[in-house]
Amino acid sequence: MKEKGLSEDEVLHLLADVRSKDYSYDRFFSTMCTRPHIIAVKAHEMFLETNLGDPGLFSGASELEQTSIQMMGELLHCPNAYGYISTGGTESNIQGIRAARNTSNIRNGNIVVPKSAHFSFDKIADMLCLEVRQAELDNDLKVDLASVESLIDQKTVALVGIAGTTEFGQVDPIEDLAKVASEKDIHLHVDGAFGGFVLPFLEGDWKWDFLVPGVSSITIDPHKMGLSTIPAGGLLFREAKKLAALETETHYLTKSKQVSLTGTRSGAAAAATYAIMILLGREGFRNLVKHCMDLTGYLVKSASEIDLHPVIQPVMNVVALKVASPIRVKEELAKRNWHVSTTREPQRALRLILMPHVTFKSIDLFLDDLEAILYS
Repeated sequence: MKEKGLSEDEVLHLLADVRSKDYSYDRFFSTMCTRPHIIAVKAHEMFLETNLGDPGLFSGASELEQTSIQMMGELLHCPNAYGYISTGGTESNIQGIRAARNTSNIRNGNIVVPKSAHFSFDKIADMLCLEVRQAELDNDLKVDLASVESLIDQKTVALVGIAGTTEFGQVDPIEDLAKVASEKDIHLHVDGAFGGFVLPFLEGDWKWDFLVPGVSSITIDPHKMGLSTIPAGGLLFREAKKLAALETETHYLTKSKQVSLTGTRSGAAAAATYAIMILLGREGFRNLVKHCMDLTGYLVKSASEIDLHPVIQPVMNVVALKVASPIRVKEELAKRNWHVSTTREPQRALRLILMPHVTFKSIDLFLDDLEAILYS
């Protein structure tokens, strides 16, 4: 830090120069985040300095958080759900499993997750001193129930199912997992970080949320398909005692106990989440999801015309295209300023996310470049 500061114009010029180094969403097919809705941005700015870590001082922001949790609970078939606005799926997954561990009274335990689970569960293993046991996947890339059952023992504190896997957008058989969890009195956590704002608005009879008896907690991310600002995650529990298992005494704050992992929490995320949900309503989100699924269908159809096909038929707006040498192709695409990712072994593929910032035109341009890389 220099002794004398710069002018505001100089600072803003420097910031603009640095910001120009960031890639543009117009060329992103690799991210599950997107540009936030303008109403979310405005709400975020209005509550920028509020701190949900001290809710007695910011009762308005706290009210928006609780209303947002109630609305997400209604969306997930549990209007009386208990929870809070987190920083995102990683924190929500950590806290969901931490609550399971704390209410199980088991130490040095284990959790059973699909091999398709998000890398946040590797952090959970390290932070919570739990063994993470990975269950095999079936041919549709859903978790294999027999494999799950073979890994459960007396030290198992939680089972995990994914509703919208990060790499393939697949949905695990949550009903079957819930039956096993209920029979063995084990916490079932559903990671719906991506699918939470997609599945409720898809056609079909999806049973993956609190409508399924045996589901104990759910991760859902408003800053993904919820169009909220970053960071805005959600963690919901069916029962109050599970949320209470996360409580820490906070002696000097306006409330005596706190359940969140982080202490200081911006009320801006809660305000942004609240604003977008009441602005769009179910109809608006249904239209948004339909648009993204239309993009998905268009991509799959157009890719088939150049003899490229998905690993599985997309369940939601995530497509994994089978190509030879996907890592090399990814690198070649990056040279043309397209940003994609690849899936893990044994199903190496190009991973494409059809978020609201994607357009039909960008799909055409992308596939033109992809075809040139593959066949020229």
